[in-house]
Amino acid sequence: MDGMVKHITDSQRNEISVLKRAGHTQKDIARMLGKDPSAISRELQRNKSDAGRYLARGAKLKTKERRIQANKRFKKIEHNTKLRKYVVKKLKKYLSPEQIAGQWTKSHQNQRIGKDTIYKFVYGKRKDLVKYLRCQKGKYRRRYGTRIREKQREESKKRRIDVRPEIINLRQRIGDWEGDTVKGSGRSGHIITYVERKSGYLVAGEAENATAENINAFTMGEFNKIPRGKRLSITYDNGSEFAGYATIEQKTGMTAYFAFPYHSWERGTNENTNGLVRQYFPKGTDFTDASLSAIREAEQRLNSRPRKTLGFYTPSERFYQLITGKKIALET
Repeated sequence: MDGMVKHITDSQRNEISVLKRAGHTQKDIARMLGKDPSAISRELQRNKSDAGRYLARGAKLKTKERRIQANKRFKKIEHNTKLRKYVVKKLKKYLSPEQIAGQWTKSHQNQRIGKDTIYKFVYGKRKDLVKYLRCQKGKYRRRYGTRIREKQREESKKRRIDVRPEIINLRQRIGDWEGDTVKGSGRSGHIITYVERKSGYLVAGEAENATAENINAFTMGEFNKIPRGKRLSITYDNGSEFAGYATIEQKTGMTAYFAFPYHSWERGTNENTNGLVRQYFPKGTDFTDASLSAIREAEQRLNSRPRKTLGFYTPSERFYQLITGKKIALET
Protein backbone atom coordinates (compact mmCIF):
# COMPACT_ATOMS: atom_id res chain seq x y z
CA MET A 1 0.00 0.00 0.00
CA ASP A 2 1.57 3.25 -1.12
CA GLY A 3 2.19 5.89 1.53
CA MET A 4 1.40 3.51 4.38
CA VAL A 5 2.94 4.31 7.77
CA LYS A 6 4.86 1.20 8.78
CA HIS A 7 5.23 1.81 12.50
CA ILE A 8 2.38 1.37 14.99
CA THR A 9 1.46 4.44 17.05
CA ASP A 10 0.31 4.40 20.68
CA SER A 11 -3.24 5.43 19.69
CA GLN A 12 -3.32 2.55 17.21
CA ARG A 13 -2.23 0.18 19.99
CA ASN A 14 -5.38 1.25 21.86
CA GLU A 15 -7.45 0.42 18.78
CA ILE A 16 -5.71 -2.93 18.25
CA SER A 17 -6.40 -3.92 21.85
CA VAL A 18 -10.10 -3.01 21.55
CA LEU A 19 -10.53 -4.72 18.18
CA LYS A 20 -8.68 -7.82 19.40
CA ARG A 21 -10.96 -8.11 22.43
CA ALA A 22 -13.96 -7.69 20.13
CA GLY A 23 -12.86 -10.84 18.28
CA HIS A 24 -11.57 -9.31 15.04
CA THR A 25 -8.91 -11.23 13.11
CA GLN A 26 -5.44 -9.86 12.35
CA LYS A 27 -6.52 -9.40 8.74
CA ASP A 28 -9.58 -7.40 9.79
CA ILE A 29 -7.54 -5.23 12.14
CA ALA A 30 -4.95 -4.55 9.42
CA ARG A 31 -7.68 -3.49 7.00
CA MET A 32 -9.39 -1.23 9.53
CA LEU A 33 -6.14 0.53 10.46
CA GLY A 34 -4.76 0.66 6.92
CA LYS A 35 -1.77 -1.49 7.88
CA ASP A 36 -0.03 -4.44 6.29
CA PRO A 37 -1.18 -7.68 7.99
CA SER A 38 2.47 -8.56 8.69
CA ALA A 39 2.87 -5.33 10.69
CA ILE A 40 -0.11 -6.24 12.87
CA SER A 41 1.23 -9.78 13.29
CA ARG A 42 4.65 -8.47 14.44
CA GLU A 43 3.00 -6.03 16.83
CA LEU A 44 0.85 -8.73 18.44
CA GLN A 45 3.78 -11.14 18.77
CA ARG A 46 6.49 -8.82 20.07
CA ASN A 47 4.26 -6.90 22.51
CA LYS A 48 2.06 -9.64 23.96
CA SER A 49 2.11 -10.27 27.71
CA ASP A 50 3.65 -13.30 29.40
CA ALA A 51 0.15 -14.76 29.48
CA GLY A 52 -0.09 -14.40 25.71
CA ARG A 53 -2.61 -11.52 25.75
CA TYR A 54 -2.26 -8.22 23.89
CA LEU A 55 -2.91 -5.25 26.16
CA ALA A 56 -2.35 -1.68 24.95
CA ARG A 57 -0.66 -0.50 28.15
CA GLY A 58 1.77 -3.39 28.22
CA ALA A 59 2.51 -2.98 24.50
CA LYS A 60 3.37 0.68 25.03
CA LEU A 61 5.71 -0.16 27.93
CA LYS A 62 7.53 -2.84 25.90
CA THR A 63 7.94 -0.41 22.99
CA LYS A 64 9.30 2.25 25.35
CA GLU A 65 11.81 -0.22 26.80
CA ARG A 66 13.05 -1.12 23.33
CA ARG A 67 13.51 2.55 22.53
CA ILE A 68 15.55 3.01 25.71
CA GLN A 69 17.75 0.10 24.69
CA ALA A 70 18.11 1.57 21.22
CA ASN A 71 19.26 4.86 22.73
CA LYS A 72 21.82 2.97 24.78
CA ARG A 73 23.18 1.46 21.57
CA PHE A 74 23.31 4.93 20.08
CA LYS A 75 25.37 6.14 23.06
CA LYS A 76 27.67 3.17 22.60
CA ILE A 77 29.51 5.09 19.86
CA GLU A 78 29.35 8.38 21.70
CA HIS A 79 30.96 6.96 24.86
CA ASN A 80 33.43 4.52 23.29
CA THR A 81 36.43 6.48 22.01
CA LYS A 82 37.93 3.57 20.11
CA LEU A 83 34.65 2.73 18.38
CA ARG A 84 33.92 6.36 17.60
CA LYS A 85 37.30 6.88 15.95
CA TYR A 86 36.85 3.66 13.99
CA VAL A 87 33.42 4.72 12.68
CA VAL A 88 34.59 8.22 11.72
CA LYS A 89 37.68 6.87 9.97
CA LYS A 90 35.70 4.34 7.93
CA LEU A 91 32.99 6.84 7.04
CA LYS A 92 35.59 9.20 5.63
CA LYS A 93 36.72 6.35 3.39
CA TYR A 94 33.12 6.23 2.09
CA LEU A 95 32.27 2.86 3.62
CA SER A 96 28.58 2.46 4.28
CA PRO A 97 27.28 2.13 7.87
CA GLU A 98 26.31 -1.47 7.07
CA GLN A 99 29.87 -2.28 5.95
CA ILE A 100 31.36 -0.55 8.98
CA ALA A 101 29.00 -2.36 11.39
CA GLY A 102 29.74 -5.69 9.71
CA GLN A 103 33.52 -5.31 9.93
CA TRP A 104 33.44 -4.12 13.53
CA THR A 105 31.10 -6.87 14.74
CA LYS A 106 33.16 -9.50 12.96
CA SER A 107 36.19 -8.72 15.10
CA HIS A 108 34.39 -7.54 18.26
CA GLN A 109 31.72 -10.15 19.03
CA ASN A 110 31.30 -8.80 22.56
CA GLN A 111 30.66 -5.26 21.29
CA ARG A 112 28.19 -5.76 18.47
CA ILE A 113 26.83 -2.72 16.67
CA GLY A 114 24.21 -2.22 13.96
CA LYS A 115 24.07 0.05 10.94
CA ASP A 116 21.08 1.94 12.34
CA THR A 117 23.14 2.91 15.38
CA ILE A 118 25.76 4.43 13.09
CA TYR A 119 23.10 6.32 11.11
CA LYS A 120 21.65 7.71 14.36
CA PHE A 121 25.11 8.75 15.50
CA VAL A 122 25.78 10.57 12.23
CA TYR A 123 22.43 12.36 12.01
CA GLY A 124 22.17 13.01 15.73
CA LYS A 125 25.73 13.98 16.71
CA ARG A 126 27.95 14.30 13.65
CA LYS A 127 26.02 15.86 10.79
CA ASP A 128 29.36 16.92 9.31
CA LEU A 129 29.76 13.26 8.32
CA VAL A 130 26.52 13.08 6.33
CA LYS A 131 28.36 14.08 3.16
CA TYR A 132 30.29 10.79 3.30
CA LEU A 133 27.09 8.73 3.11
CA ARG A 134 26.18 7.42 -0.30
CA CYS A 135 22.49 7.49 0.56
CA GLN A 136 21.65 10.73 2.35
CA LYS A 137 18.27 10.05 3.91
CA GLY A 138 17.03 13.55 4.50
CA LYS A 139 16.26 14.42 0.91
CA TYR A 140 13.78 11.63 0.23
CA ARG A 141 12.47 11.02 3.73
CA ARG A 142 11.47 14.58 4.46
CA ARG A 143 8.70 14.82 1.87
CA TYR A 144 7.12 11.53 2.92
CA GLY A 145 7.71 11.99 6.62
CA THR A 146 6.35 15.53 6.66
CA ARG A 147 3.06 14.47 5.10
CA ILE A 148 2.59 11.69 7.62
CA ARG A 149 3.66 13.85 10.56
CA GLU A 150 1.31 16.61 9.45
CA LYS A 151 -1.61 14.17 9.47
CA GLN A 152 -0.56 12.88 12.88
CA ARG A 153 -0.33 16.44 14.22
CA GLU A 154 -3.84 17.20 12.96
CA GLU A 155 -5.14 14.00 14.58
CA SER A 156 -3.49 14.90 17.87
CA LYS A 157 -5.26 18.30 17.90
CA LYS A 158 -8.72 16.71 17.87
CA ARG A 159 -10.65 16.58 21.12
CA ARG A 160 -11.64 12.97 21.61
CA ILE A 161 -14.95 11.95 23.08
CA ASP A 162 -13.32 10.80 26.32
CA VAL A 163 -12.67 14.45 27.30
CA ARG A 164 -16.26 15.48 26.57
CA PRO A 165 -17.93 16.99 29.68
CA GLU A 166 -20.22 14.66 31.60
CA ILE A 167 -23.15 17.03 31.12
CA ILE A 168 -23.06 16.13 27.40
CA ASN A 169 -22.76 12.41 28.04
CA LEU A 170 -25.79 12.49 30.37
CA ARG A 171 -27.91 14.62 27.98
CA GLN A 172 -28.59 17.10 30.76
CA ARG A 173 -28.93 20.12 28.50
CA ILE A 174 -30.04 21.11 25.02
CA GLY A 175 -27.48 22.25 22.45
CA ASP A 176 -25.21 19.23 22.08
CA TRP A 177 -25.28 17.82 18.54
CA GLU A 178 -23.89 14.87 16.59
CA GLY A 179 -22.96 15.19 12.91
CA ASP A 180 -22.51 12.77 10.02
CA THR A 181 -23.28 12.20 6.33
CA VAL A 182 -25.45 9.66 4.50
CA LYS A 183 -23.92 8.58 1.19
CA GLY A 184 -25.83 8.04 -2.04
CA SER A 185 -24.97 5.47 -4.70
CA GLY A 186 -21.71 5.96 -6.58
CA ARG A 187 -20.83 9.64 -6.67
CA SER A 188 -24.39 10.89 -6.59
CA GLY A 189 -23.91 12.99 -3.46
CA HIS A 190 -24.53 13.00 0.27
CA ILE A 191 -27.11 14.05 2.84
CA ILE A 192 -25.64 15.97 5.77
CA THR A 193 -27.31 15.18 9.10
CA TYR A 194 -27.09 16.85 12.50
CA VAL A 195 -29.08 15.55 15.49
CA GLU A 196 -29.56 17.27 18.84
CA ARG A 197 -28.81 14.70 21.54
CA LYS A 198 -31.50 15.57 24.11
CA SER A 199 -34.47 16.21 21.81
CA GLY A 200 -33.55 14.08 18.78
CA TYR A 201 -34.23 17.09 16.56
CA LEU A 202 -32.81 16.64 13.04
CA VAL A 203 -31.24 19.21 10.72
CA ALA A 204 -30.56 17.81 7.25
CA GLY A 205 -29.30 19.11 3.91
CA GLU A 206 -27.63 18.09 0.68
CA ALA A 207 -24.01 18.12 -0.47
CA GLU A 208 -22.99 17.12 -3.98
CA ASN A 209 -19.51 16.36 -2.65
CA ALA A 210 -18.78 15.65 1.02
CA THR A 211 -15.85 18.06 1.23
CA ALA A 212 -14.84 20.05 4.30
CA GLU A 213 -15.76 23.24 2.42
CA ASN A 214 -19.30 22.04 1.67
CA ILE A 215 -19.80 20.69 5.19
CA ASN A 216 -18.62 23.97 6.69
CA ALA A 217 -20.88 26.09 4.46
CA PHE A 218 -23.97 24.05 5.35
CA THR A 219 -23.13 23.84 9.06
CA MET A 220 -22.47 27.54 9.52
CA GLY A 221 -25.56 28.46 7.50
CA GLU A 222 -27.87 26.23 9.54
CA PHE A 223 -26.48 26.66 13.03
CA ASN A 224 -26.25 30.40 12.88
CA LYS A 225 -30.07 30.31 12.65
CA ILE A 226 -30.21 28.55 16.02
CA PRO A 227 -29.94 30.58 19.27
CA ARG A 228 -26.35 30.76 20.53
CA GLY A 229 -27.18 29.05 23.80
CA LYS A 230 -28.65 26.06 21.95
CA ARG A 231 -25.57 25.29 19.85
CA LEU A 232 -22.87 24.28 22.29
CA SER A 233 -21.04 21.22 20.95
CA ILE A 234 -20.81 18.82 18.00
CA THR A 235 -19.52 15.25 18.07
CA TYR A 236 -18.26 13.91 14.73
CA ASP A 237 -16.86 10.67 13.39
CA ASN A 238 -13.40 10.67 11.79
CA GLY A 239 -14.32 11.32 8.16
CA SER A 240 -12.11 13.72 6.20
CA GLU A 241 -15.20 15.81 5.41
CA PHE A 242 -15.05 17.15 8.98
CA ALA A 243 -11.46 18.34 8.71
CA GLY A 244 -12.66 21.97 8.76
CA TYR A 245 -14.03 21.68 12.28
CA ALA A 246 -11.79 24.51 13.55
CA THR A 247 -13.60 26.97 11.26
CA ILE A 248 -16.97 25.67 12.46
CA GLU A 249 -15.86 26.20 16.05
CA GLN A 250 -14.77 29.74 15.30
CA LYS A 251 -17.86 30.75 13.31
CA THR A 252 -20.58 29.06 15.40
CA GLY A 253 -19.06 29.04 18.88
CA MET A 254 -19.57 25.28 19.21
CA THR A 255 -16.89 22.92 20.53
CA ALA A 256 -16.11 19.91 18.32
CA TYR A 257 -15.37 16.43 19.67
CA PHE A 258 -14.49 13.26 17.76
CA ALA A 259 -15.44 9.66 18.43
CA PHE A 260 -12.62 7.12 18.39
CA PRO A 261 -12.08 5.37 15.02
CA TYR A 262 -14.47 2.47 14.41
CA HIS A 263 -16.52 3.37 17.50
CA SER A 264 -19.78 4.27 15.75
CA TRP A 265 -21.74 3.50 18.93
CA GLU A 266 -20.19 6.58 20.54
CA ARG A 267 -22.45 8.62 18.25
CA GLY A 268 -25.49 6.42 18.63
CA THR A 269 -28.10 9.19 18.35
CA ASN A 270 -26.83 10.20 14.92
CA GLU A 271 -26.36 6.61 13.75
CA ASN A 272 -29.95 5.72 14.71
CA THR A 273 -31.31 8.83 13.02
CA ASN A 274 -29.37 8.06 9.85
CA GLY A 275 -31.12 4.70 9.90
CA LEU A 276 -34.46 6.53 9.92
CA VAL A 277 -33.31 8.75 7.06
CA ARG A 278 -32.60 5.57 5.11
CA GLN A 279 -36.32 4.78 5.27
CA TYR A 280 -36.81 7.64 2.82
CA PHE A 281 -33.51 7.22 0.96
CA PRO A 282 -32.57 3.50 1.00
CA LYS A 283 -29.03 2.34 0.34
CA GLY A 284 -28.30 2.48 -3.36
CA THR A 285 -30.46 5.59 -3.87
CA ASP A 286 -29.14 7.96 -6.52
CA PHE A 287 -29.01 11.29 -4.69
CA THR A 288 -28.71 13.14 -7.99
CA ASP A 289 -32.52 12.94 -8.11
CA ALA A 290 -32.95 13.70 -4.41
CA SER A 291 -33.96 17.36 -4.34
CA LEU A 292 -33.47 19.62 -1.35
CA SER A 293 -37.26 19.75 -0.98
CA ALA A 294 -37.38 15.93 -0.69
CA ILE A 295 -34.68 16.02 2.00
CA ARG A 296 -36.51 18.78 3.85
CA GLU A 297 -39.76 16.79 3.68
CA ALA A 298 -38.03 13.74 5.19
CA GLU A 299 -36.53 15.99 7.87
CA GLN A 300 -39.95 17.44 8.69
CA ARG A 301 -41.57 13.99 8.88
CA LEU A 302 -38.91 12.63 11.22
CA ASN A 303 -39.09 15.72 13.45
CA SER A 304 -42.90 15.27 13.60
CA ARG A 305 -42.78 11.57 14.52
CA PRO A 306 -43.71 10.91 18.21
CA ARG A 307 -40.96 9.17 20.19
CA LYS A 308 -41.44 6.93 23.20
CA THR A 309 -38.14 8.18 24.64
CA LEU A 310 -39.57 11.72 24.58
CA GLY A 311 -42.80 10.76 26.35
CA PHE A 312 -44.45 10.60 22.92
CA TYR A 313 -43.63 14.19 22.14
CA THR A 314 -42.15 14.78 18.72
CA PRO A 315 -38.52 15.99 18.35
CA SER A 316 -39.86 19.34 17.07
CA GLU A 317 -42.13 19.74 20.10
CA ARG A 318 -39.39 18.74 22.53
CA PHE A 319 -36.83 21.00 20.86
CA TYR A 320 -39.23 23.97 20.97
CA GLN A 321 -40.14 23.17 24.58
CA LEU A 322 -36.48 23.07 25.64
CA ILE A 323 -35.67 26.30 23.81
CA THR A 324 -38.65 28.32 25.06
CA GLY A 325 -39.26 26.65 28.42
CA LYS A 326 -42.98 26.46 27.57
CA LYS A 327 -44.99 23.31 28.19
CA ILE A 328 -46.69 21.72 25.19
CA ALA A 329 -49.97 19.86 25.38
CA LEU A 330 -50.09 16.50 23.62
CA GLU A 331 -52.54 16.32 20.74
CA THR A 332 -55.73 14.40 21.49
